[in-house]
Amino acid sequence: LGPRWLSVLPAAVMDSIIIQERLVERLLSPRTQAQRSHLAKLKDHEKQYVGFATLPNQVHRKSVKKGFDFTLMVAGESGLGKSTLVNSLFLTDLYKDRKLLNAEERINQTVEIVKHTVDIEEKGVKLKLTIVDTPGFGDAVNNTECWKPITDYIDQQFEQYFRDESGLNRKNIQDNRVHCCLYFISPFGHGLRPVDVEFMKALHEKVNIVPLIAKADCLIPSEIRKLKERIREEIDKFGIKVYQFPECDSDEDEEFKQQDRELKESAPFAVIGSNTVVEAKGQRVRGRLYPWGIVEVENQAHCDFVKLRNMLIRTHMHDLKDVTCDVHYENYRAQCIQQMTSKLTQDNRIESPIPILPLPTPDTETEKLIK
Repeated sequence: LGPRWLSVLPAAVMDSIIIQERLVERLLSPRTQAQRSHLAKLKDHEKQYVGFATLPNQVHRKSVKKGFDFTLMVAGESGLGKSTLVNSLFLTDLYKDRKLLNAEERINQTVEIVKHTVDIEEKGVKLKLTIVDTPGFGDAVNNTECWKPITDYIDQQFEQYFRDESGLNRKNIQDNRVHCCLYFISPFGHGLRPVDVEFMKALHEKVNIVPLIAKADCLIPSEIRKLKERIREEIDKFGIKVYQFPECDSDEDEEFKQQDRELKESAPFAVIGSNTVVEAKGQRVRGRLYPWGIVEVENQAHCDFVKLRNMLIRTHMHDLKDVTCDVHYENYRAQCIQQMTSKLTQDNRIESPIPILPLPTPDTETEKLIK
């Protein structure tokens, strides 16, 4: 544009033309040394980049597409709030058609195994949750070996998985192994009862046991602390192996380490369950309404429900599955293989006229694995 036209144009248009001219000059001018070096570094980085850093993303996509499964067993005498707590944990109603038994029916009832399966989806992640309930446990006058149906059920799931794993079609194996057992301890005693001790000793080599103090709103905070200390002492005294939280890695952040320390200090968890919503301080919360006040289920000052939920679902669910697979199932598998080998050897001794040398004694590592 000539000088004559420039004098006529408004100031805003003039500013716009100047900015456009400067942009054109910058685009047409040669790149600076810093820009050229930056582009060269990017090209060198692309040459050195192989691509296996995306493997976690590939595993994540595949896992989300396949979905997850988790089997949780709940055990304890009737009336300790097992069903309510499970519904509170997973925000679902698994016991819609449950029939409450009267006193006479409870006396005659034997221990049963009842499975409830529900598919839950959260933010695109699918979870097939199986709850294994044990109605009738601990309700009889004579509770001798009342845990036998429960141990038999756990062994049956191990056996089924072992058969599927040894079969021809191993692509879609259904994992029904029990990954965790929540054992409810009555708050009305002075620690563990004999049936509690015998039950946990019968199962601690087969499943991850997480002991819980049920109906913690029956106790004041000082009573809960004393009961926790007493239960921890008795667990050590009787040699019961409950689920041990794994140690934190050194590269974990401080917040996670603090959370892990709080979980370890809180065991056994004192829990309260509720499916009703009440109003407290102008907010609607899940809790129980009493004449003296409101007990909030998700208030950590009232109970350990939030800690249990975080441990069970958010932080340690995968570790519970790993311990089940790598420790409890491997022990069962090693025992099965040893029994099959010894039986095969005995049969060969009977049928074969050629003397067979005795089997060598298992080394220390094998004995540890079998134990």
